[in-house]
Amino acid sequence: MTPPKKRNSSIPGTIIFDGKMALKGYALNKMCLSFNSAANRQEFLRDEDAYCQKFNLSDEQRRAVKNRNVLELLEAGGNIYYLAKLAGIFGLDVQDIGAQQTGMTVEAFKAKLRSEKE
Repeated sequence: MTPPKKRNSSIPGTIIFDGKMALKGYALNKMCLSFNSAANRQEFLRDEDAYCQKFNLSDEQRRAVKNRNVLELLEAGGNIYYLAKLAGIFGLDVQDIGAQQTGMTVEAFKAKLRSEKE
C-alpha cells in the first residue's frame, strides 16, 4: 500500500485545514455550527461578545469575528463550511468572500467576473 502524499503547503496564501488547525479552530467552528438554530443566530446578533465568550473563542478568533474577515477566520482555525453560516449572519455572499480573497473591492471583483465572462 502506498502512503498518502503530503499536502503542498508552499502555495502562497493557502491555509491548510489539518488536524492542528482543527484543534485551533474547534471553539470557532463549534460556535458556527450552533448557527443552524435561528434562536442562536438571534442571540449572537443581540450580544456578539457574550456569544463569543460563551464558546471560549480566543482573542485571535474574536478579532477576526469583529473584523468580519473570512481570511482571518480561516487563519484562526475556521473551516469554510462552518464559516458559511457566520458569513451569512454578517451579510456576506460569495462575491464578498471572493473580493476578500483577492484583495479587491467587491465592485472590482464583480467587474472582473463580468469581464471574464465575455
